[in-house]
Amino acid sequence: MAEDIGSPMDRFCGSTFWNATETWYTNNPDFTPCFEQTALVWMPCAFYWAFVVFDFYYLKASLDRNIPWNKLSVSKMLVNLGLLVITALDLIMALVKKGGDSELPLYDLDVWGPIIKFVTFLLIFIFIPLNRKYGVQTSGCQFIFWFLLTVLSIPRCRTEVRAAADRSKIDDSQQPSESDFSWEEYMYVSFFVSFTLYCCMLLLNCFADGQPTQTKYQRGENEIPELSASFLSRITYQWFDKMALKGYRNPLEEKHLWDLRPQDSCSEVMPIFAYHWNQNVRKNYKGRSKTEPKAQFSNGNVTFENPHGEKTGRKKGMASIMPPIYKSFGGVFLFGALMKLITDTLTFAQPQVLSLIIGFVEDQRTDPQPEWKGILFSVTLFVLAAAQTFILGQYFHRMFIVGLRIRTALINAIYRKALRISNATKKESTVGEIVNLMAVDAQRFMELTTYLNMIWSAPLQIGLALYFLWQQLGPSVLAGLAVMIILIPVNGVIASRIKTYQIRQMKYKDERVKLMNEVLSGIKVLKLYAWEPSFEKQVLDIRDKEIATLRSTAYLNASTSFLWSCAPFLVSLVTFATYVLTSEANQLSVEKVFVSLALFDIMKIPLTVLPMLTVDIAETQVSVKRINKFLNSEELDPNSVLHDSSKPHPMSIENGEFSWGDEITLRNINIEVRKSNLVALVGTVGSGKSSVVQAFLGEMEKLAGVVNTVGKMAYVPQQAWIQNATVRDNILFGQQYDRKRYNKVIDACALRADIDILSAGDLTEIGEKGINLSGGQKQRISLARAVYCDADLYLLDDPLSAVDSHVGKHIFEEVIGPKGLLARKSRILVTHGVTFLPQVDSIYVLKMGEISESGTFDQLVKNKGAFADFIIQHLQDGNAEEEELNQIKRQISSTGDVPELLGSVEKAIKLARTESLSDSISVTSADSLMGTGSGGSLRRRTRRQNSHDSVASAASLKKKQEVEGKLIETEKSQTGGVDFAVYKHYIKSVGIFLSVATLVLNFVFQAFQIGSNLWLTKWANDENVGNDTGLRDMYLGVYGAFGFGQVITYFFCSLTLALGCIFCSKELHERLLHFVFRWPMELFDTTPLGRIVNRFSKDVDTVDNALPMLWRMVISQAFAVLATIVVISMSTPIFLAVIVPIALLYYFAQRFYVATSRQLMRLESVSRSPIYSHFGETVTGAPTIRAYNVGDRFIEESDAKVDKNQVCKYPSVIANRWLAIRLEMVGNLIILFASLFAVLGGQTDPGLVGLSVSYALQVTQTLNWLVRMSSDIETNIVSVERIKEYGETKQEAAWELEQDKDKPKHWPEEGRVEFQNFQVRYREGLDLVLRGVSFNITGGEKVGIVGRTGAGKSSLTLALFRIIESAGGRIMIDGVDIAGMGLHMLRSRLTIIPQDPVLFSGSLRINLDPFEIKTDDEIWKALELSHLKSFVKSLTAGLNHEIAEGGENLSVGQRQLVCLARALLRKTKLLVLDEATAAVDLETDDLIQKTIRTEFKECTVLTIAHRLNTILDSDKVIVLDKGQITEFASPTELLDNPKSAFYSMAKDANLV
Repeated sequence: MAEDIGSPMDRFCGSTFWNATETWYTNNPDFTPCFEQTALVWMPCAFYWAFVVFDFYYLKASLDRNIPWNKLSVSKMLVNLGLLVITALDLIMALVKKGGDSELPLYDLDVWGPIIKFVTFLLIFIFIPLNRKYGVQTSGCQFIFWFLLTVLSIPRCRTEVRAAADRSKIDDSQQPSESDFSWEEYMYVSFFVSFTLYCCMLLLNCFADGQPTQTKYQRGENEIPELSASFLSRITYQWFDKMALKGYRNPLEEKHLWDLRPQDSCSEVMPIFAYHWNQNVRKNYKGRSKTEPKAQFSNGNVTFENPHGEKTGRKKGMASIMPPIYKSFGGVFLFGALMKLITDTLTFAQPQVLSLIIGFVEDQRTDPQPEWKGILFSVTLFVLAAAQTFILGQYFHRMFIVGLRIRTALINAIYRKALRISNATKKESTVGEIVNLMAVDAQRFMELTTYLNMIWSAPLQIGLALYFLWQQLGPSVLAGLAVMIILIPVNGVIASRIKTYQIRQMKYKDERVKLMNEVLSGIKVLKLYAWEPSFEKQVLDIRDKEIATLRSTAYLNASTSFLWSCAPFLVSLVTFATYVLTSEANQLSVEKVFVSLALFDIMKIPLTVLPMLTVDIAETQVSVKRINKFLNSEELDPNSVLHDSSKPHPMSIENGEFSWGDEITLRNINIEVRKSNLVALVGTVGSGKSSVVQAFLGEMEKLAGVVNTVGKMAYVPQQAWIQNATVRDNILFGQQYDRKRYNKVIDACALRADIDILSAGDLTEIGEKGINLSGGQKQRISLARAVYCDADLYLLDDPLSAVDSHVGKHIFEEVIGPKGLLARKSRILVTHGVTFLPQVDSIYVLKMGEISESGTFDQLVKNKGAFADFIIQHLQDGNAEEEELNQIKRQISSTGDVPELLGSVEKAIKLARTESLSDSISVTSADSLMGTGSGGSLRRRTRRQNSHDSVASAASLKKKQEVEGKLIETEKSQTGGVDFAVYKHYIKSVGIFLSVATLVLNFVFQAFQIGSNLWLTKWANDENVGNDTGLRDMYLGVYGAFGFGQVITYFFCSLTLALGCIFCSKELHERLLHFVFRWPMELFDTTPLGRIVNRFSKDVDTVDNALPMLWRMVISQAFAVLATIVVISMSTPIFLAVIVPIALLYYFAQRFYVATSRQLMRLESVSRSPIYSHFGETVTGAPTIRAYNVGDRFIEESDAKVDKNQVCKYPSVIANRWLAIRLEMVGNLIILFASLFAVLGGQTDPGLVGLSVSYALQVTQTLNWLVRMSSDIETNIVSVERIKEYGETKQEAAWELEQDKDKPKHWPEEGRVEFQNFQVRYREGLDLVLRGVSFNITGGEKVGIVGRTGAGKSSLTLALFRIIESAGGRIMIDGVDIAGMGLHMLRSRLTIIPQDPVLFSGSLRINLDPFEIKTDDEIWKALELSHLKSFVKSLTAGLNHEIAEGGENLSVGQRQLVCLARALLRKTKLLVLDEATAAVDLETDDLIQKTIRTEFKECTVLTIAHRLNTILDSDKVIVLDKGQITEFASPTELLDNPKSAFYSMAKDANLV
């Protein structure tokens, strides 16, 4: 038998290797024994040997060690041992039983078969202990090997069983047989034992090994299950089920999330990246020979080399981030690319199998093939699809991980660099731009990695598709391709138009949001003036422009979607037409039609992606450039400050010259600070005092000289830098909390009172940039941080500038001065005040960046040099306190003959007397307030920027009394699903007609599409077309018509939807605006401005842009799925039976996913902003961080924040994969059943089968998208919910009432005001602020209202304007109860000059007369009376002069005068003057007082006074205390009574 065998394989086995008649052309297929024993065994072995490298790689990469022996590993060892024994036995038995003497010949197979198996099993056997030792818990290669081996051994089972049956027949037949079956019997037993063991191994490999005992990182309870999940669980993402279930049951919170995988954490990613970066930097320098060790993670500290280099190293070019990225993360990326290649190939196998299925059905009529072939084809289709699903899942997962790691590396590299950049670099870019590098550019990398492989994959797919199409249709393919290629530039043109529109829309949106921002900031003023309608109209005008832009975008979008929807159709039409019309011989067959359609479909995605990808790559290129520029920028020179302890003094500069990167700022600087001395630096503004401090810190560029500091530094910057943390954390600044020391520091820095005011004491969180603290409080916290730090050297850069004088005095005595806490330290104090100079050890006077003189106070006063000028200058500023001046006077007179100095001191003392303020010291005695810095005397300081701080803190005191505890309500983060009511609201806003139209059109579109496909199958099935060209043209024509119908309906369908959505967003925005403008004032007090603006920016933007697109996708996808089900059921009705279970599976996957994913997305975005805000904070505070030398701590904090963001990001990436795999498997089941039923159902129409299977092939993608999009809709519809929520809030009283119309035009005509037992509170549930106030003012009287902070003065005016509504009693004006009037009627008939002048951006004219009802002459007249005429005349634009946001381009005095002009324009019988506190200079104040006395002679004037001298000439004075009137009489009467409260206030103010 064996002699005449042909092929080498036949000789190897001693039997036939491949017999086609036995295997393929038969109803009962089987392989030959030789094939089963060679090919089917060697394939898995070859696979394992090929991929065993991965196993080695995982051993090397593992971070863990030592998995203890357990049942699983022992069982694996034993089973494997069993296999080794059996294989060895096979070989021995073959050598014993065959060859030599026995009549059975020994073939090569008998020897080599067992040997190959033995070696493979041995390798796996060796890996079991190795994996244990290196802590690898599961091996994919081994799992796949056992899986293949088991599956491929199944055919041999069948063969062996049949052979055994045949043998037993022969034995039973009782005929004496010569043949000896002992070898066959042995093989039979040995095979089945092995097969059982294969199955055991497969089963054992489904589970992961135990936990390793030694791990590099602590594994907590919250460890991510992926680390110890088995290979099977990893590829199906079954380990994520727990999270999905948890998220489905109740909304996920941060505590439910797993820890980060160690491989993705900063501490693993950074050293690798830093190592490659440093190598890359070194390569860029010539002449640097020293090699450095690998970047080590010494206590969490990665060192990055500075690519800017020492000034000596010659630079070749910029170091780029790209090579280090390739080297650090390229491995995983390449592995991903390999996977992508496999899936691309699998994609093209599908149309081939489809053609086999169509062929199978076609043969049913003529020459039916055996049924098993049909089943085989269906299963093959399913297996291909499933393999693709699993591999793609892993591919995307890998790519996301690479993206995340790149982002981590870049964010951290940027962060570390930002701590070291020089000032020249910092000047080039704003903080915002640097933060953007992190927020935008690093993020862009991450988004690109997923698609980067498309660069080679897309052309490859297009090429392969063309190749297969050419085989089907020959050259006619080129016609279809041409159409596709022509459509790309057309789309490009439209896309660029859309981009310009988008930019325009962004511009309008920014304008609108900016205006809203201003309106909301000044909403109180708008309400007082009754100006809301004008501003509402302004906002709506911008909105109309924005809507118009959106509408144009919608038309363009409809046309692109129209192009894309008709693209596949046009392509197939053109191709088939060309094919049929070029030659008579070309006939369309069903197979050709559907295979071509499937191929065209594959080509569609790469063709769409390529143009987008090129744009993305170009953008990322820009990002790379920006990041490179930043990482290569200049750094501070760490060697500019020496720490040489042999020098005599702890701080010194010798012959220093310094610059800020351009011209020289400081020259000839010689300073020495002796141990424990206090040295003051004085000089005029801009003389370089702060620069000297920066020079000591090494922040400036040193051009010459020596700077030396010895010891630990502490630094108080001029602008306090406060972190977004608690007060205590700000003071501790990373040090241990020592209660005694801490309390000492707090008292010394006068912070005790402030901390008591704060709601949670020193654990109160401070907002970003210290937003909820006054300037003085920030400054004192900054000082406390330095004092607590207990350093050796102190650099104090004007720490007393922002605090009130008595607080300054306290701090100097307790902290800085010779008896303070820092008395034993060496300290440099920059100061503007003169008071403390006599107490310092030495003074350096700076002038124009040089030291003009130095010495003690007495020496310098005698010199009569720059220092004496400085003192005179200081006195003329007039911002000194009386007691302070007296002190200076004493000091100067003690030094002897300096008469001209004494003269100017006397003058200044007189000035100070006249200007003292009444408020806030008035009723309470001055002593009780001395201790606190907050309410403290609002003494006049011309340093304007600080003047509002103490007012702010006084106001915060008042707020505190108003609202115990929390003022701002926390925003509800929506959890769980969205009510159906929200969808109803949305659809209502779109309009019923448009909503229905959209659905109907979509339905029609799908009908046309199915129609055209059915028509194609009819055409392909028609035998007569070949002979009849007329028939052929008819088919072609109808096909074209169907296509035309599709295109038109789709166009209109996109259009109706887009217009409907725009209509809706217009409607929603109008309602939102309408309601917010009509909110009562209390809502604005309790809702942070940012939150309202967020509704107008973010939420409206979502409704404008995100939702329409999502709706379009969802509706079209949903209809596509329906169409698929319809088509499959048409060809195989039995399919409907399977639909229900599949739909259920689908529904569950979707519900679980949406619930979990939505919450994960929320958590992720919440955890992302801290990275950026912390970074922004670091950039601003870099000098402080460097001075205290805590850079490492900040780097660790940043790393922790990045890791925390990854903790939220990673599960949401996994959730996507988890869903994709489940959904695609559902889709794959649809493919399986559609094809199986088509094959088994005895269906004879190949066209229908082709149609149903090709529809099924598309359904996976569609299902996937549908869930994605619908969950996105759920995430985004929240915006509608939030807008709706603001449209249902409490409203203030009506603006206009019918009965107002019969009021006289000039009401109120007399201006009588009467309060009758009036009570009012700010909000429900708070105490009354006015408790039964009654008084009567006759028309034309001038009344002053005084009282200390919180007495209820402002509440009186607010009540008059009904900003707060009465809680009892009433106010009558001219005998009319104001509660019964429309708000606008009331407010427009009263005039107010508010305390803080609020201006809006826009022309000056709009600011005076927003309704544009006054003539130019009237406006000029008002300007003249308010002393602004000459100023406005001097402006080029005159009345149309653009005013900046908040009136930034006018001085505070001018703004105040503009408010006066507003009052003069309105001029009603009743004027309320809420006096400005400290912001106005005396001149402006006088002007305003004069004008009011002359112009408002006839009117009733109510003045809320802060300075008593302004109301001494009024008719009456009301003294308020705690919301009640204590005194009401004329000022003279009250001053004659020394017991009156008014008298004591006047005494405090030195007026009596």
